[in-house]
Amino acid sequence: MNPAWALAAFVAGAWILHQQAALPGTALLSITAALTCAALLLRAVLQARAARASVRWHGSTLWLMYFGALLVAFALGACHAAWYAKWRLADELAFADEGRDVRLLGVIASLPAQLARGTRFEFDVEAIETPGVHVPARISVGWFGPSIQVRAGERWRLTARLKRPHGTLNPGGFDLEGWMLERNLRATGYVRESGAPAQRVDEMIWEGGYVVDRARQILRAKLQQRLQGERYGGVLIALVLGDQRAISEADWLLFNRTGISHLVSISGLHITMIAGLLAVAAGKLWRRSARALSLAPAQSAAAVAAMLAAWAYCLLAGWGVPAQRTFFMLATVAGAMLLRLGTRPATTLALAAVVVTLIDPWAVLAPGFWLSFGAVAAIFFSVHGRPANGPTWRAKLREAARVQWVVTIALVPLTVVLFQQVSLVSPLANAIAIPVVSLLVTPLSLVAACFVMLPEPLATIVVPLLALAHWLIALLAELLQWSLQWRVASIALPAPPAWVAIVAVLGAAWLLSPPGWPMRWAGAVWLVPLFVWPTERPAAGELWVTALDVGQGSALVIETRGEVLIYDSGPRYSPQADAGSRIVLPYLRTRGIERVDILVLSHLDSDHSGGAASLLGVLDVGAVWTSIEPWHPLLANAGSVQRCRAGTITRSGSLELRVLHPTDAEYALPDRNTNARSCVIEIRAGASRLLLTGDLPAAQELDLVARTSDLRTTLLTAPHHGSRSSSSDPFVRATAPTWVAVQAGYRNRFGHPDPVVVARYRAVGAELIRTDFAGATQWRFARDGSQFMRRQRIDGARYWHNQPGPGTPPMEPDNASQREGGDFEVSSPRD
Repeated sequence: MNPAWALAAFVAGAWILHQQAALPGTALLSITAALTCAALLLRAVLQARAARASVRWHGSTLWLMYFGALLVAFALGACHAAWYAKWRLADELAFADEGRDVRLLGVIASLPAQLARGTRFEFDVEAIETPGVHVPARISVGWFGPSIQVRAGERWRLTARLKRPHGTLNPGGFDLEGWMLERNLRATGYVRESGAPAQRVDEMIWEGGYVVDRARQILRAKLQQRLQGERYGGVLIALVLGDQRAISEADWLLFNRTGISHLVSISGLHITMIAGLLAVAAGKLWRRSARALSLAPAQSAAAVAAMLAAWAYCLLAGWGVPAQRTFFMLATVAGAMLLRLGTRPATTLALAAVVVTLIDPWAVLAPGFWLSFGAVAAIFFSVHGRPANGPTWRAKLREAARVQWVVTIALVPLTVVLFQQVSLVSPLANAIAIPVVSLLVTPLSLVAACFVMLPEPLATIVVPLLALAHWLIALLAELLQWSLQWRVASIALPAPPAWVAIVAVLGAAWLLSPPGWPMRWAGAVWLVPLFVWPTERPAAGELWVTALDVGQGSALVIETRGEVLIYDSGPRYSPQADAGSRIVLPYLRTRGIERVDILVLSHLDSDHSGGAASLLGVLDVGAVWTSIEPWHPLLANAGSVQRCRAGTITRSGSLELRVLHPTDAEYALPDRNTNARSCVIEIRAGASRLLLTGDLPAAQELDLVARTSDLRTTLLTAPHHGSRSSSSDPFVRATAPTWVAVQAGYRNRFGHPDPVVVARYRAVGAELIRTDFAGATQWRFARDGSQFMRRQRIDGARYWHNQPGPGTPPMEPDNASQREGGDFEVSSPRD
């Protein structure tokens, strides 16, 4: 049996373990590990006896041995990942210690991230000066204020208010809690300015990682100074340092839709390219010296030079997980060359995957892991048995074009599964972008980074270098924008079922198989289901309602057989992130939704309308209903805008929509706040009723009850996130909901939902669902009155997900906590 299969089984074991809602118990793990070791020992004994007796295994015995080897490798991968996870999860912040002010001594252990309202950094905790509290060894800390200046490697004594890792959980969305676990960030919080002031204890801790991060911070500051005001300066900084925060959301959308996002950061391709260039140069220089050749062959010298170059570039990138993954992959390949193992390419690649998984068991959850190894595997598979091309430039150009074609086809199933889209312009875009970015822009940026650290006037050499690099990126962006004008530039596809994805992978492998494989064209047929498989839709007469987990804000998606309505767009987290682009759009992609019939923006408050611009800039929206003035800049990209007015009744397919608030009298009062003008919509579909209320205050609730004969509803969105200023007793009794959805942020500073309000709803027999506890929640109301509910945090749980409950202490009121900006301020991951 090819060892690659056993190595792949090890990786599969780790991946399967990470799909579990709970880790296996210590006893079960110990028994599994013992049985696995016993199986390995038994196999070794049987092989030794067979070798001494010159016996060869055949038939069922041989297949049984193969299957046993795969099973043992699978168990080893799962056990390794489980033990690693148990060890890391043991270092946690208790629920009872959330929201406490804790005095800490520690070191700033990362490149501080510049935010709109302050800075965020990783903090190595050296001492906990508040008794009775356990704080994890490494935490993510935000410091918010007008002039916060901190540097990597400084030792600080500060007061922090912490919480457990807790992010929004939505289908198709980013899993912040898994990302933090992989990076061993076991708590997050912010610096408290009140009480004992923060003190800088030491200017610099001279240890390896801290020194590298301080150097990176100095380099970033110098590059930012040189690139100030440049449109794509953030891209150049990302190519040098891996710091992607300065790349705008619009630019990321452009790069994603054209399939080149892997090029606009320190990617595996760039690390490999730098390593390859140094390897070629070192090999040529080594061959010129007879003395050097007597010490070691040129191939070994090239491998060592490649690894040193890759290691240096990864340090420059901050030694992040994607960079580590690439480095260890290259190190495995180089090690196989140095040791002259003579292994097959597939075995070397599988061994590299195992090494990466051993060091970082959560790497198998990253899209970059599968894209990197998938691309290399496709190239190895396609060139197997194929004769080498000639040395002419035409032959090399044909080979480069064929490799690009192979990678594009091979990654189609993965891109659909991971990103729910296929960029048809990606082959052309990458054919242009790869040489431009990898061979021109990145080397120019790296050379400029070297010179920018020199004293004047030598540092002025960077001016033409950075100008040329920026001009090339700007030109590339213009070409990419032009390519997106084609109607079929990018195709959005729903997330396929598992069996469709497996069939597509097999089809791509068949299509790209080496010469001699029969009927290779038939592989294209196996790809067809990926493009035509219909997404699940409500049956006739059904109503599906999804309350997305957007933190402290509101966003709901309502679906029937033929209509889609969105109520509110979620909050704006920061200048670079909002719920529209980070949560609502990814969810719609997983559902295969490209057109929205009606977008309702209840009112202007940012936690309800903060994602509207992102939705209107991408989606085909039939009409916008809102209480916001039609000429407001937020609605600049909206086509049809309709003012919400009580009494309006619209029928769309099987939906009946009634606007219950605001009245003309509300609009006539200029001193009314935005909450009082919240657009209240009643939706009827068959026997099901849905009442969407925005931030309606108690006074307007009483007015609504007085002028509406029947407010009873199946599902109610709690007004103002369950605030005590809303959900008045008459309103709760008049609506008498079966379900109440509360969209609120975890441990939000407002204390939503208020315990008094919760008690009111429970008194009328309503079941209250909180998105901060349940994640995104979908209700499916059938025509016959039956109901189904799925909660992402509970029904789609993974073992690392935070599971708060009714006993979780509320967040103490504190204005500083609101400046934390939501969970998306923790990071802006693009891997």
